[in-house]
Amino acid sequence: MKRASSHRPLATAALVLAMCLAAVEATIVATAMPSIVAALGGFAAYSWVFSAYLLAEAVSIPLYGKLADLFGRKPVFLLGMALFLAGTVLCGLARSMSQLIAFRCVQGLGAGAVMPVAATIVGDLYSPEERPKVQGALNSVWAVASVAGPVLGGFILEHLAWPWIFFVNVPFGLASAALLMLFFREAVTKTRVRVDYAGAAALTPAIAALMVVLVQGGTAWPWRSWPTLLLAAVCAGCTALFVRVERRAPEPLLPLDVLQDRTILLSNAGGLLGGGLAYALSSFVPTFAQGVLGVPATAAGLLVTVVSLGWPLASVLTGPAWRAWGQPRTAVLGSLFLVASGALLASAGAGTSPWQLGAASFAMGMGLGFTQTTYLVIVQSRVGWDRRGVVTSSHMFARILGSTVWVALLGGVLNQRLQQRLLGVSASTFAGGDVGPAGLDIVALLLDFERREQLGPEVFQQLQAALAGGVHAVFVVMWLTAAAALAVACLLPREAGQAFGASASRSRPEAAPPRRPPAAGG
Repeated sequence: MKRASSHRPLATAALVLAMCLAAVEATIVATAMPSIVAALGGFAAYSWVFSAYLLAEAVSIPLYGKLADLFGRKPVFLLGMALFLAGTVLCGLARSMSQLIAFRCVQGLGAGAVMPVAATIVGDLYSPEERPKVQGALNSVWAVASVAGPVLGGFILEHLAWPWIFFVNVPFGLASAALLMLFFREAVTKTRVRVDYAGAAALTPAIAALMVVLVQGGTAWPWRSWPTLLLAAVCAGCTALFVRVERRAPEPLLPLDVLQDRTILLSNAGGLLGGGLAYALSSFVPTFAQGVLGVPATAAGLLVTVVSLGWPLASVLTGPAWRAWGQPRTAVLGSLFLVASGALLASAGAGTSPWQLGAASFAMGMGLGFTQTTYLVIVQSRVGWDRRGVVTSSHMFARILGSTVWVALLGGVLNQRLQQRLLGVSASTFAGGDVGPAGLDIVALLLDFERREQLGPEVFQQLQAALAGGVHAVFVVMWLTAAAALAVACLLPREAGQAFGASASRSRPEAAPPRRPPAAGG
Protein backbone atom coordinates (compact mmCIF):
# COMPACT_ATOMS: atom_id res chain seq x y z
CA MET A 1 0.00 0.00 0.00
CA LYS A 2 1.24 3.47 -0.82
CA ARG A 3 2.02 5.36 2.32
CA ALA A 4 0.95 8.96 2.87
CA SER A 5 3.50 11.51 3.98
CA SER A 6 2.97 14.44 6.32
CA HIS A 7 4.80 17.68 7.01
CA ARG A 8 5.49 17.02 10.66
CA PRO A 9 6.45 20.53 11.85
CA LEU A 10 3.34 22.20 10.37
CA ALA A 11 1.05 19.34 11.40
CA THR A 12 2.45 19.59 14.94
CA ALA A 13 1.95 23.36 14.90
CA ALA A 14 -1.72 22.74 14.11
CA LEU A 15 -2.00 20.42 17.12
CA VAL A 16 -0.28 22.87 19.48
CA LEU A 17 -2.56 25.67 18.28
CA ALA A 18 -5.64 23.50 18.82
CA MET A 19 -4.56 22.53 22.33
CA CYS A 20 -3.83 26.17 23.10
CA LEU A 21 -7.38 27.12 22.11
CA ALA A 22 -8.89 24.47 24.36
CA ALA A 23 -6.61 25.44 27.26
CA VAL A 24 -7.08 29.21 27.02
CA GLU A 25 -10.83 28.76 26.73
CA ALA A 26 -10.95 27.30 30.23
CA THR A 27 -9.16 30.26 31.86
CA ILE A 28 -10.43 33.12 29.74
CA VAL A 29 -14.09 32.28 30.41
CA ALA A 30 -13.45 32.30 34.17
CA THR A 31 -12.06 35.82 33.84
CA ALA A 32 -15.09 37.02 31.88
CA MET A 33 -17.82 35.39 33.96
CA PRO A 34 -18.58 38.43 36.18
CA SER A 35 -19.18 40.54 33.05
CA ILE A 36 -21.22 37.76 31.44
CA VAL A 37 -23.43 37.40 34.52
CA ALA A 38 -23.90 41.16 34.64
CA ALA A 39 -25.07 41.13 31.01
CA LEU A 40 -27.16 37.94 30.97
CA GLY A 41 -28.22 37.50 34.59
CA GLY A 42 -28.83 34.03 35.98
CA PHE A 43 -26.16 33.96 38.69
CA ALA A 44 -27.76 30.83 40.16
CA ALA A 45 -26.58 28.89 37.09
CA TYR A 46 -23.04 30.31 37.31
CA SER A 47 -21.30 27.00 38.01
CA TRP A 48 -23.07 25.20 35.17
CA VAL A 49 -21.26 27.34 32.61
CA PHE A 50 -18.15 25.39 33.58
CA SER A 51 -19.81 22.11 34.55
CA ALA A 52 -21.64 21.77 31.23
CA TYR A 53 -18.40 22.12 29.29
CA LEU A 54 -16.58 19.61 31.46
CA LEU A 55 -19.45 17.13 31.40
CA ALA A 56 -19.82 17.19 27.60
CA GLU A 57 -16.06 16.84 27.18
CA ALA A 58 -15.78 13.88 29.55
CA VAL A 59 -18.76 12.03 28.05
CA SER A 60 -17.49 12.34 24.47
CA ILE A 61 -13.79 11.50 24.94
CA PRO A 62 -14.13 7.66 24.89
CA LEU A 63 -16.38 7.76 21.81
CA TYR A 64 -14.01 9.99 19.84
CA GLY A 65 -11.08 7.73 20.68
CA LYS A 66 -12.83 4.75 19.14
CA LEU A 67 -14.03 6.74 16.11
CA ALA A 68 -10.44 7.88 15.49
CA ASP A 69 -9.38 4.23 15.35
CA LEU A 70 -12.22 3.32 13.00
CA PHE A 71 -12.29 6.25 10.58
CA GLY A 72 -8.86 7.86 10.98
CA ARG A 73 -7.57 10.76 13.05
CA LYS A 74 -8.05 13.64 10.63
CA PRO A 75 -11.85 13.45 10.07
CA VAL A 76 -12.54 13.01 13.79
CA PHE A 77 -10.24 15.91 14.71
CA LEU A 78 -11.84 18.18 12.10
CA LEU A 79 -15.30 17.19 13.33
CA GLY A 80 -14.31 18.09 16.88
CA MET A 81 -12.82 21.41 15.80
CA ALA A 82 -15.98 22.22 13.81
CA LEU A 83 -18.15 21.54 16.87
CA PHE A 84 -15.82 23.54 19.09
CA LEU A 85 -15.88 26.57 16.78
CA ALA A 86 -19.64 26.33 16.26
CA GLY A 87 -20.16 26.27 20.01
CA THR A 88 -17.72 29.17 20.40
CA VAL A 89 -19.65 31.39 17.97
CA LEU A 90 -22.98 30.43 19.53
CA CYS A 91 -21.65 31.25 23.01
CA GLY A 92 -20.76 34.73 21.81
CA LEU A 93 -24.29 35.15 20.42
CA ALA A 94 -26.03 33.85 23.58
CA ARG A 95 -28.71 36.13 25.01
CA SER A 96 -29.49 34.22 28.20
CA MET A 97 -27.65 32.07 30.70
CA SER A 98 -29.58 28.97 29.62
CA GLN A 99 -28.49 29.52 26.02
CA LEU A 100 -24.89 30.00 27.10
CA ILE A 101 -24.95 26.73 29.07
CA ALA A 102 -26.41 24.84 26.10
CA PHE A 103 -23.79 26.26 23.74
CA ARG A 104 -21.02 25.44 26.22
CA CYS A 105 -22.15 21.82 25.89
CA VAL A 106 -21.53 22.08 22.14
CA GLN A 107 -18.07 23.49 22.85
CA GLY A 108 -17.33 20.65 25.27
CA LEU A 109 -18.38 18.05 22.71
CA GLY A 110 -15.81 19.53 20.34
CA ALA A 111 -13.07 19.71 22.97
CA GLY A 112 -13.66 16.03 23.71
CA ALA A 113 -12.22 15.25 20.28
CA VAL A 114 -9.50 17.90 20.08
CA MET A 115 -7.39 16.85 23.07
CA PRO A 116 -7.22 13.04 22.81
CA VAL A 117 -7.05 12.96 19.01
CA ALA A 118 -4.24 15.54 19.01
CA ALA A 119 -2.27 13.37 21.44
CA THR A 120 -3.02 10.32 19.29
CA ILE A 121 -1.75 12.03 16.14
CA VAL A 122 1.51 12.79 17.94
CA GLY A 123 1.77 9.07 18.66
CA ASP A 124 1.31 8.40 14.93
CA LEU A 125 3.78 10.99 13.68
CA TYR A 126 6.62 10.44 16.14
CA SER A 127 8.53 7.44 17.43
CA PRO A 128 8.59 6.70 21.18
CA GLU A 129 12.04 8.32 21.42
CA GLU A 130 10.69 11.56 19.91
CA ARG A 131 7.34 11.76 21.68
CA PRO A 132 8.42 13.16 25.08
CA LYS A 133 9.42 16.56 23.66
CA VAL A 134 6.27 16.90 21.56
CA GLN A 135 3.89 15.60 24.22
CA GLY A 136 5.63 17.85 26.73
CA ALA A 137 5.02 20.85 24.48
CA LEU A 138 1.33 19.96 24.24
CA ASN A 139 1.04 19.43 28.00
CA SER A 140 2.87 22.65 28.91
CA VAL A 141 0.33 24.59 26.86
CA TRP A 142 -2.03 24.26 29.82
CA ALA A 143 0.44 25.89 32.19
CA VAL A 144 1.03 28.77 29.77
CA ALA A 145 -2.74 29.19 29.36
CA SER A 146 -3.09 29.83 33.09
CA VAL A 147 -1.23 33.10 32.52
CA ALA A 148 -2.28 34.01 28.99
CA GLY A 149 -5.99 33.39 29.56
CA PRO A 150 -6.59 35.92 32.34
CA VAL A 151 -4.34 38.53 30.69
CA LEU A 152 -6.08 38.18 27.33
CA GLY A 153 -9.47 38.12 29.01
CA GLY A 154 -8.78 41.32 30.92
CA PHE A 155 -7.59 43.08 27.76
CA ILE A 156 -10.70 42.06 25.79
CA LEU A 157 -13.09 43.09 28.57
CA GLU A 158 -11.36 46.45 28.88
CA HIS A 159 -11.32 47.32 25.17
CA LEU A 160 -14.13 45.24 23.64
CA ALA A 161 -17.22 43.39 24.91
CA TRP A 162 -17.56 39.96 26.55
CA PRO A 163 -18.71 38.11 23.35
CA TRP A 164 -15.23 38.69 21.94
CA ILE A 165 -13.95 36.34 24.64
CA PHE A 166 -15.38 33.65 22.36
CA PHE A 167 -15.10 35.25 18.91
CA VAL A 168 -11.33 35.77 19.21
CA ASN A 169 -10.81 31.99 19.07
CA VAL A 170 -12.44 31.52 15.67
CA PRO A 171 -9.58 32.58 13.33
CA PHE A 172 -7.05 30.53 15.31
CA GLY A 173 -9.30 27.48 15.22
CA LEU A 174 -9.76 27.83 11.49
CA ALA A 175 -5.99 28.15 11.05
CA SER A 176 -5.42 24.97 13.08
CA ALA A 177 -7.97 23.03 11.01
CA ALA A 178 -6.51 24.31 7.74
CA LEU A 179 -2.94 23.39 8.72
CA LEU A 180 -3.95 19.89 9.74
CA MET A 181 -6.07 19.39 6.65
CA LEU A 182 -3.21 20.41 4.35
CA PHE A 183 -0.17 18.94 6.08
CA PHE A 184 -1.33 15.80 7.91
CA ARG A 185 -2.05 12.86 5.64
CA GLU A 186 -3.07 9.36 6.55
CA ALA A 187 -3.99 6.36 4.44
CA VAL A 188 -7.03 4.59 5.88
CA THR A 189 -8.10 1.26 4.43
CA LYS A 190 -11.81 1.29 3.65
CA THR A 191 -13.51 -1.64 5.34
CA ARG A 192 -16.94 -2.28 6.73
CA VAL A 193 -17.10 -0.48 10.07
CA ARG A 194 -19.34 -1.48 12.96
CA VAL A 195 -19.85 1.32 15.45
CA ASP A 196 -20.64 0.16 18.98
CA TYR A 197 -23.79 2.25 19.44
CA ALA A 198 -25.04 0.06 22.31
CA GLY A 199 -21.79 0.55 24.20
CA ALA A 200 -21.92 4.31 23.66
CA ALA A 201 -25.55 4.40 24.83
CA ALA A 202 -24.59 2.61 28.06
CA LEU A 203 -21.33 4.46 28.74
CA THR A 204 -22.63 8.00 28.17
CA PRO A 205 -25.18 8.09 31.04
CA ALA A 206 -22.69 6.31 33.31
CA ILE A 207 -20.06 9.01 32.80
CA ALA A 208 -22.64 11.80 32.84
CA ALA A 209 -24.08 10.67 36.17
CA LEU A 210 -20.60 10.33 37.68
CA MET A 211 -19.47 13.78 36.52
CA VAL A 212 -22.67 15.48 37.73
CA VAL A 213 -22.21 13.92 41.17
CA LEU A 214 -18.58 15.05 41.33
CA VAL A 215 -19.26 18.57 40.06
CA GLN A 216 -22.53 19.31 41.91
CA GLY A 217 -22.20 17.13 45.00
CA GLY A 218 -21.59 19.17 48.13
CA THR A 219 -22.56 22.42 46.38
CA ALA A 220 -25.93 22.11 44.61
CA TRP A 221 -27.03 19.41 47.08
CA PRO A 222 -25.48 17.58 50.06
CA TRP A 223 -23.41 14.47 49.48
CA ARG A 224 -25.87 12.44 51.55
CA SER A 225 -29.02 13.24 49.61
CA TRP A 226 -31.38 11.48 47.22
CA PRO A 227 -29.96 13.16 44.05
CA THR A 228 -26.50 11.82 44.90
CA LEU A 229 -27.82 8.33 45.63
CA LEU A 230 -29.96 8.30 42.49
CA LEU A 231 -27.12 9.40 40.22
CA ALA A 232 -24.74 6.93 41.87
CA ALA A 233 -27.24 4.14 41.17
CA VAL A 234 -27.55 5.25 37.53
CA CYS A 235 -23.75 5.28 37.20
CA ALA A 236 -23.37 1.80 38.71
CA GLY A 237 -26.20 0.29 36.68
CA CYS A 238 -25.07 1.75 33.36
CA THR A 239 -21.46 0.75 34.03
CA ALA A 240 -22.53 -2.86 34.62
CA LEU A 241 -24.58 -2.77 31.41
CA PHE A 242 -21.63 -1.30 29.52
CA VAL A 243 -19.32 -4.10 30.63
CA ARG A 244 -21.87 -6.69 29.52
CA VAL A 245 -22.30 -5.04 26.11
CA GLU A 246 -18.55 -4.70 25.53
CA ARG A 247 -17.96 -8.39 26.12
CA ARG A 248 -20.21 -9.22 23.19
CA ALA A 249 -19.54 -6.34 20.78
CA PRO A 250 -17.54 -7.19 17.60
CA GLU A 251 -15.96 -3.70 17.62
CA PRO A 252 -16.16 -2.66 21.31
CA LEU A 253 -16.01 1.00 22.20
CA LEU A 254 -13.46 0.17 24.90
CA PRO A 255 -11.88 -3.29 24.55
CA LEU A 256 -11.91 -4.78 28.03
CA ASP A 257 -8.65 -6.62 27.45
CA VAL A 258 -6.97 -3.22 27.24
CA LEU A 259 -8.06 -2.44 30.79
CA GLN A 260 -6.79 -5.87 31.89
CA ASP A 261 -3.27 -4.89 30.83
CA ARG A 262 -1.58 -4.14 34.14
CA THR A 263 0.78 -1.59 32.60
CA ILE A 264 -2.03 0.40 30.97
CA LEU A 265 -4.13 0.21 34.14
CA LEU A 266 -1.29 1.53 36.31
CA SER A 267 -0.42 4.22 33.78
CA ASN A 268 -4.03 5.42 33.76
CA ALA A 269 -4.00 5.41 37.57
CA GLY A 270 -0.87 7.57 37.44
CA GLY A 271 -2.61 9.89 34.99
CA LEU A 272 -5.62 10.16 37.30
CA LEU A 273 -3.46 11.10 40.30
CA GLY A 274 -1.38 13.51 38.22
CA GLY A 275 -4.50 15.22 36.89
CA GLY A 276 -5.74 15.65 40.44
CA LEU A 277 -2.46 17.17 41.62
CA ALA A 278 -2.19 19.56 38.66
CA TYR A 279 -5.65 21.05 39.16
CA ALA A 280 -5.32 21.09 42.94
CA LEU A 281 -2.11 23.09 42.68
CA SER A 282 -3.64 25.68 40.36
CA SER A 283 -6.76 25.91 42.55
CA PHE A 284 -5.33 26.19 46.06
CA VAL A 285 -1.81 27.63 45.87
CA PRO A 286 -3.04 31.07 44.69
CA THR A 287 -5.71 30.99 47.42
CA PHE A 288 -3.08 30.32 50.08
CA ALA A 289 -0.66 32.89 48.67
CA GLN A 290 -3.25 35.68 48.55
CA GLY A 291 -5.41 34.86 51.56
CA VAL A 292 -2.73 33.75 54.03
CA LEU A 293 0.56 35.27 52.84
CA GLY A 294 -0.96 38.47 51.46
CA VAL A 295 0.67 38.11 48.05
CA PRO A 296 -0.94 40.23 45.28
CA ALA A 297 -3.08 38.39 42.74
CA THR A 298 -0.58 38.78 39.90
CA ALA A 299 2.31 37.43 41.95
CA ALA A 300 0.14 34.57 43.23
CA GLY A 301 -0.64 33.61 39.65
CA LEU A 302 3.06 33.64 38.79
CA LEU A 303 3.76 31.18 41.60
CA VAL A 304 1.57 28.64 39.81
CA THR A 305 2.95 29.35 36.35
CA VAL A 306 6.37 28.15 37.52
CA VAL A 307 4.88 24.75 36.67
CA SER A 308 5.25 25.78 33.01
CA LEU A 309 9.03 25.92 33.53
CA GLY A 310 9.42 22.51 35.16
CA TRP A 311 7.01 20.57 32.95
CA PRO A 312 8.65 21.17 29.53
CA LEU A 313 12.13 20.91 31.05
CA ALA A 314 11.32 17.47 32.44
CA SER A 315 9.71 16.46 29.14
CA VAL A 316 12.94 17.27 27.31
CA LEU A 317 14.91 15.20 29.84
CA THR A 318 12.46 12.27 29.71
CA GLY A 319 13.97 10.70 26.57
CA PRO A 320 17.54 10.60 27.96
CA ALA A 321 16.15 9.35 31.29
CA TRP A 322 14.41 6.46 29.51
CA ARG A 323 17.63 5.45 27.80
CA ALA A 324 19.58 5.66 31.04
CA TRP A 325 17.13 4.10 33.51
CA GLY A 326 14.08 2.86 31.59
CA GLN A 327 10.50 4.07 31.68
CA PRO A 328 9.42 2.63 35.08
CA ARG A 329 12.34 4.24 36.90
CA THR A 330 11.70 7.53 35.09
CA ALA A 331 8.12 7.43 36.40
CA VAL A 332 9.52 6.80 39.89
CA LEU A 333 11.87 9.77 39.50
CA GLY A 334 8.97 12.01 38.51
CA SER A 335 6.90 10.75 41.43
CA LEU A 336 9.73 11.66 43.83
CA PHE A 337 9.49 15.22 42.53
CA LEU A 338 5.73 15.10 43.22
CA VAL A 339 6.37 13.91 46.78
CA ALA A 340 8.93 16.69 47.29
CA SER A 341 6.40 19.23 46.03
CA GLY A 342 3.76 17.86 48.40
CA ALA A 343 6.20 18.05 51.32
CA LEU A 344 6.98 21.71 50.57
CA LEU A 345 3.28 22.52 50.44
CA ALA A 346 2.38 20.54 53.56
CA SER A 347 5.07 22.37 55.56
CA ALA A 348 3.83 25.81 54.47
CA GLY A 349 2.38 28.14 57.10
CA ALA A 350 1.50 31.76 57.73
CA GLY A 351 5.18 32.72 57.89
CA THR A 352 6.22 30.80 54.79
CA SER A 353 8.12 32.61 52.07
CA PRO A 354 6.38 32.76 48.66
CA TRP A 355 9.60 31.28 47.27
CA GLN A 356 8.72 28.00 48.97
CA LEU A 357 5.44 27.87 47.06
CA GLY A 358 7.32 28.68 43.87
CA ALA A 359 9.74 25.82 44.55
CA ALA A 360 6.81 23.49 45.18
CA SER A 361 5.23 24.53 41.87
CA PHE A 362 8.50 23.96 40.00
CA ALA A 363 8.93 20.52 41.59
CA MET A 364 5.32 19.72 40.67
CA GLY A 365 6.03 20.71 37.07
CA MET A 366 9.12 18.49 36.98
CA GLY A 367 7.17 15.58 38.45
CA LEU A 368 4.28 15.96 36.02
CA GLY A 369 6.66 16.33 33.10
CA PHE A 370 8.43 13.06 33.88
CA THR A 371 5.36 11.05 34.89
CA GLN A 372 2.57 12.20 32.59
CA THR A 373 4.72 12.11 29.45
CA THR A 374 6.00 8.66 30.40
CA TYR A 375 2.55 7.27 31.14
CA LEU A 376 1.06 8.56 27.89
CA VAL A 377 3.85 7.15 25.75
CA ILE A 378 3.69 3.83 27.62
CA VAL A 379 -0.01 3.31 26.89
CA GLN A 380 0.45 4.31 23.25
CA SER A 381 3.38 1.93 22.86
CA ARG A 382 1.48 -1.04 24.29
CA VAL A 383 -0.91 -1.27 21.32
CA GLY A 384 -0.91 -0.94 17.54
CA TRP A 385 -2.36 1.86 15.45
CA ASP A 386 -5.90 0.45 15.47
CA ARG A 387 -6.15 0.80 19.28
CA ARG A 388 -3.98 3.83 19.92
CA GLY A 389 -6.96 6.19 19.85
CA VAL A 390 -8.82 4.11 22.41
CA VAL A 391 -5.96 3.86 24.90
CA THR A 392 -5.08 7.55 24.48
CA SER A 393 -8.67 8.64 25.10
CA SER A 394 -8.90 6.37 28.15
CA HIS A 395 -5.77 8.01 29.54
CA MET A 396 -7.10 11.51 28.84
CA PHE A 397 -10.38 10.62 30.50
CA ALA A 398 -8.49 9.39 33.57
CA ARG A 399 -6.76 12.77 33.83
CA ILE A 400 -10.04 14.69 33.58
CA LEU A 401 -11.67 12.37 36.11
CA GLY A 402 -8.74 12.88 38.47
CA SER A 403 -8.95 16.66 38.24
CA THR A 404 -12.70 16.61 38.90
CA VAL A 405 -12.52 14.15 41.78
CA TRP A 406 -9.64 15.88 43.55
CA VAL A 407 -10.96 19.42 43.21
CA ALA A 408 -14.31 18.26 44.63
CA LEU A 409 -12.59 16.25 47.38
CA LEU A 410 -10.18 19.00 48.40
CA GLY A 411 -12.89 21.65 48.23
CA GLY A 412 -14.87 19.57 50.70
CA VAL A 413 -11.83 19.24 52.97
CA LEU A 414 -11.30 23.02 52.93
CA ASN A 415 -14.95 23.80 53.69
CA GLN A 416 -15.09 21.28 56.52
CA ARG A 417 -11.97 22.65 58.19
CA LEU A 418 -13.19 26.23 57.84
CA GLN A 419 -16.48 25.36 59.51
CA GLN A 420 -14.70 23.58 62.36
CA ARG A 421 -12.36 26.50 63.02
CA LEU A 422 -15.15 29.10 62.91
CA LEU A 423 -17.70 27.33 65.09
CA GLY A 424 -16.88 29.50 68.07
CA VAL A 425 -16.89 32.78 66.20
CA SER A 426 -20.02 34.87 66.74
CA ALA A 427 -21.75 37.02 64.15
CA SER A 428 -20.86 40.20 66.02
CA THR A 429 -17.20 39.45 65.46
CA PHE A 430 -17.45 40.39 61.81
CA ALA A 431 -17.56 43.90 60.41
CA GLY A 432 -21.12 45.22 60.59
CA GLY A 433 -22.24 42.43 62.91
CA ASP A 434 -24.81 41.13 60.41
CA VAL A 435 -22.96 38.21 58.84
CA GLY A 436 -22.00 35.02 60.61
CA PRO A 437 -19.62 32.23 59.66
CA ALA A 438 -22.38 30.19 58.03
CA GLY A 439 -23.13 32.92 55.50
CA LEU A 440 -19.64 34.31 55.04
CA ASP A 441 -17.39 33.28 52.18
CA ILE A 442 -14.13 33.43 54.10
CA VAL A 443 -12.01 32.81 51.03
CA ALA A 444 -13.68 35.56 49.00
CA LEU A 445 -13.32 38.00 51.89
CA LEU A 446 -9.62 37.37 52.42
CA LEU A 447 -8.88 37.57 48.69
CA ASP A 448 -10.57 40.98 48.48
CA PHE A 449 -7.89 43.35 49.82
CA GLU A 450 -10.31 46.30 50.09
CA ARG A 451 -12.87 44.39 52.14
CA ARG A 452 -10.40 42.74 54.47
CA GLU A 453 -8.79 46.08 55.33
CA GLN A 454 -12.09 46.99 56.99
CA LEU A 455 -11.70 44.13 59.44
CA GLY A 456 -10.08 44.64 62.79
CA PRO A 457 -6.68 43.01 63.46
CA GLU A 458 -8.17 40.37 65.74
CA VAL A 459 -10.88 39.39 63.25
CA PHE A 460 -8.42 39.29 60.40
CA GLN A 461 -6.06 37.01 62.34
CA GLN A 462 -8.92 34.64 63.18
CA LEU A 463 -10.01 34.36 59.56
CA GLN A 464 -6.46 34.09 58.30
CA ALA A 465 -5.70 31.31 60.78
CA ALA A 466 -8.87 29.48 59.75
CA LEU A 467 -7.97 29.68 56.07
CA ALA A 468 -4.37 28.67 56.78
CA GLY A 469 -5.56 25.60 58.68
CA GLY A 470 -8.03 24.66 55.98
CA VAL A 471 -5.57 24.94 53.12
CA HIS A 472 -2.92 23.13 55.17
CA ALA A 473 -5.28 20.16 55.36
CA VAL A 474 -5.65 20.37 51.58
CA PHE A 475 -1.87 20.38 51.14
CA VAL A 476 -1.53 17.33 53.39
CA VAL A 477 -4.00 15.44 51.20
CA MET A 478 -1.99 16.51 48.15
CA TRP A 479 1.15 15.13 49.81
CA LEU A 480 -0.63 11.82 50.42
CA THR A 481 -1.79 11.83 46.79
CA ALA A 482 1.81 12.27 45.66
CA ALA A 483 2.80 9.34 47.86
CA ALA A 484 0.10 7.25 46.20
CA ALA A 485 1.47 8.31 42.80
CA LEU A 486 4.91 7.10 43.89
CA ALA A 487 3.43 3.75 44.89
CA VAL A 488 1.78 3.42 41.47
CA ALA A 489 5.07 4.18 39.71
CA CYS A 490 6.89 1.58 41.81
CA LEU A 491 4.32 -1.04 40.79
CA LEU A 492 4.94 -0.58 37.06
CA PRO A 493 6.19 -3.93 35.71
CA ARG A 494 9.59 -4.19 34.11
CA GLU A 495 8.07 -5.01 30.73
CA ALA A 496 6.78 -1.43 30.62
CA GLY A 497 10.37 -0.39 30.13
CA GLN A 498 10.96 -3.21 27.65
CA ALA A 499 7.94 -2.04 25.63
CA PHE A 500 9.87 1.13 24.87
CA GLY A 501 12.36 -0.82 22.79
CA ALA A 502 10.23 -3.78 21.75
CA SER A 503 7.26 -1.78 20.53
CA ALA A 504 9.14 1.10 19.00
CA SER A 505 9.05 -0.45 15.55
CA ARG A 506 5.37 -1.20 15.63
CA SER A 507 4.64 2.23 17.07
CA ARG A 508 6.30 4.00 14.18
CA PRO A 509 3.89 4.89 11.38
CA GLU A 510 6.20 3.45 8.74
CA ALA A 511 6.09 -0.07 10.19
CA ALA A 512 2.60 -0.18 11.67
CA PRO A 513 1.03 -3.57 10.92
CA PRO A 514 -2.68 -2.80 11.48
CA ARG A 515 -5.14 -2.57 8.67
CA ARG A 516 -5.27 1.23 8.82
CA PRO A 517 -1.72 2.57 8.73
CA PRO A 518 -1.41 6.24 9.67
CA ALA A 519 0.78 8.96 8.26
CA ALA A 520 4.47 8.40 7.91
CA GLY A 521 6.64 10.99 9.57
CA GLY A 522 7.89 13.40 6.97
